[in-house]
Amino acid sequence: MSTATDPTAPFVPLGEADLAVEGMTCASCVNRVEKKLNKVPGVRATVNLATESAHVDLAQDVPDADLLAAVEAAGYTAHVTRRRTTAPEPAPAAARDAGAGSETAAARDADTSAPADRRAADLRRRLIVSAVLTVPVTVLSMVPALQFPGWQWLVLVLALPVVTWGAWPFHTSALRAARHGASTMDTLVALGVGAASLWSLWAITLGGAGEIGLRMQFSLFPAQGAMHAAPEMYFETAAVVTTFLLAGRYAESRSRRRAGDALRALLSLGAKDVARVTRDAQGHRTETRVPIDALAVGDLFVVRPGEKVATDGVVVEGRSAVDTSLLTGEPVPVDVGPGDEVAGATVNTAGNLLVRATRVGEETTLAQIGRLVTQAQTGKAPVQRLADRISAVFVPIVIVLALATLAAWLLLGNPVQSAFTAAVAVLIIACPCALGLATPTALLVGTGRAAQLGILIKGPEILESTRQVDTIVLDKTGTVTEGRMRLAEVLTPAGDDHAAHVLRLAGAAEAGSEHPIARAVTEAARAAQDGSPLPRSTDFSNHAGQGVSATVDDGGTPRLVLVGRPSWLAAQGVVGAAPEDAVTREHRAAERDGATAVVAAWDGRARGALTLRDEVKDTSPEAIAQLRTLGITPYLLTGDNRAAAERVATRVGIAPDHVVAEVLPEQKLDVVTDLQAQGKVVAMVGDGVNDAAALAQAGRRGLGLAMGTGTDVAIEASDITLVRGDLRAAPTAIRISRRTLRIIKENLFWAFAYNVAAIPLAALGLLNPMIAGAAMAASSVIVVTNSLRLRRAG
Repeated sequence: MSTATDPTAPFVPLGEADLAVEGMTCASCVNRVEKKLNKVPGVRATVNLATESAHVDLAQDVPDADLLAAVEAAGYTAHVTRRRTTAPEPAPAAARDAGAGSETAAARDADTSAPADRRAADLRRRLIVSAVLTVPVTVLSMVPALQFPGWQWLVLVLALPVVTWGAWPFHTSALRAARHGASTMDTLVALGVGAASLWSLWAITLGGAGEIGLRMQFSLFPAQGAMHAAPEMYFETAAVVTTFLLAGRYAESRSRRRAGDALRALLSLGAKDVARVTRDAQGHRTETRVPIDALAVGDLFVVRPGEKVATDGVVVEGRSAVDTSLLTGEPVPVDVGPGDEVAGATVNTAGNLLVRATRVGEETTLAQIGRLVTQAQTGKAPVQRLADRISAVFVPIVIVLALATLAAWLLLGNPVQSAFTAAVAVLIIACPCALGLATPTALLVGTGRAAQLGILIKGPEILESTRQVDTIVLDKTGTVTEGRMRLAEVLTPAGDDHAAHVLRLAGAAEAGSEHPIARAVTEAARAAQDGSPLPRSTDFSNHAGQGVSATVDDGGTPRLVLVGRPSWLAAQGVVGAAPEDAVTREHRAAERDGATAVVAAWDGRARGALTLRDEVKDTSPEAIAQLRTLGITPYLLTGDNRAAAERVATRVGIAPDHVVAEVLPEQKLDVVTDLQAQGKVVAMVGDGVNDAAALAQAGRRGLGLAMGTGTDVAIEASDITLVRGDLRAAPTAIRISRRTLRIIKENLFWAFAYNVAAIPLAALGLLNPMIAGAAMAASSVIVVTNSLRLRRAG
């Protein structure tokens, strides 16, 4: 059992659990389940109607039984779909049994969509039967010419299955709530349908309405039918309201299923089995096909052309192109070779790969994406909390209004049946199911669409932040630029022909070095060879911080090639490396323009300067333009020199006075803080460990966006992760977030406006309960349909 915790102590999550909650139908249900769960010591819970789930953060060991008991105390049933321990220390027994850090086997094997599918099938069955029976009930009740002798009793026989079995989901929900001293939206429905049915049953059996040969007139406005001799029957009203509500509930169920399709598709991308490789003592390799769950960190597995990569890992052997579009949306395959990382669920398009697993289960990229999306969909935006507070008191208020309507009509001398009709109409029309669906359905669709586009929104509160952002700070390296050196040009006094020679020999000399500049020079030299190998080099020597030297075979002539700083070359006696020489002047000019440059020399003479740049991504200028269109002012932030920063800023369209250069990692936080102190709402985009603090600071009063190609630390500190390395994902994320928030507000407006406008009409007797039921069911469907517009967002 859980132990009591200090309520004043800070809540530090040590684990988390997800529950599938059955039986919730409205925002009031959500509030009740949430309150019961949050009363359990060491628990902080968020419940969502659209996903019919609860996400629970655990500050201590809380057995599953305690969580399920809390849900049952609220009047609902639940089962644990996932439990995960995040604490670094050994997990307690209960958590170990649940599978610390991973899903339980039962949860993994469970089809979490099955209860929702069963409910949808049950609703469909009840809807069909109710609709078939309701049609003759309605026709006979509304068309006097068809009212044969004894028609009332046939209507009774046809209507009773509808208002009992057909409306059973509403009745059971209301009774469940009543047993726990609460009320829900279904309470209003059950009261309205039950009252109309019981009144009609009394009217036909004891009130004289069952007299053979009696005919009744249908009136759109019930006040007009107040003076009938016999009491009116409302079987058609109860039956039609039930059928409309079943249709609305079934449409909601289908829409919720569609709204979650993006997430379900995302989570089903992974491979189901894998060819695991084992080696015996002699090094012979054996392949065994095993389920993906049997794979452990460190295992080797094979990925053949056309197969999915089973889990995150590092390539050990082989080269191929990997299609990452399933996870990142990027259509161009990524070339990988030994030492390169690959993500699970991506597709191998070409050669065979031997991969060593580095992350399995819930630690894989795909699982983390699914977890972030699920948590974002389960959470609540601040705007939703207003709807929750209103819905918590709405049902009791409506019941009071219905009773007040009944009393007022009677006190004014109106017939009992007219007073009753107006009261029932108030109950039916006020049921704000749309209110409970307004936020979660929009959030579900919006975050799912973002995930499809490679954008992970960590929580619904982030939607509020995007609306106010007016300034965005962009880290230069790896965000606006590619984050790696590329050879820009070779500058030689002797012209282009000699430049190719300089590049070939310099690339051969640098081939023995792992320095980023050396790798860039060697890659460019190899690319220029059109498949031919570089000259052979020997006697390689690395001179730390200065340059390299090697003996290179230049067409049969061995040459000592030096590549490095002009000052080091001059110290080695190289001619032409002095400050006044042409090659050195080219070197200085390149560095003044923000490039990195080295000088190549052989036979004791400087031959040319090689300039390298961290080039701007092709998509960055377009991304900056989109941010400006959104009304956001971009700033460029970098630890690089100002010349390099301004050159990049000019390329992408950022004003020079919005460039902050030569900042240390710890100063990036200060830059964000200073902008916030000026009253700006700041978003920060970064990808490195040194960006993490600035990302976290931006997220406190603005927005932190991490490039998914960056470090785990940066991603963890951010609010939104851009899985692709494409900066255009930043304006896309902001657009989707803003549009999701706008849809939520539209939904809430229509849900509120509908009830505010309709309740007075019903209370004045200007709304037939049947019409009220149809309108109420339609409002829920309209809200969900409006949310589904987000499926095309981006």
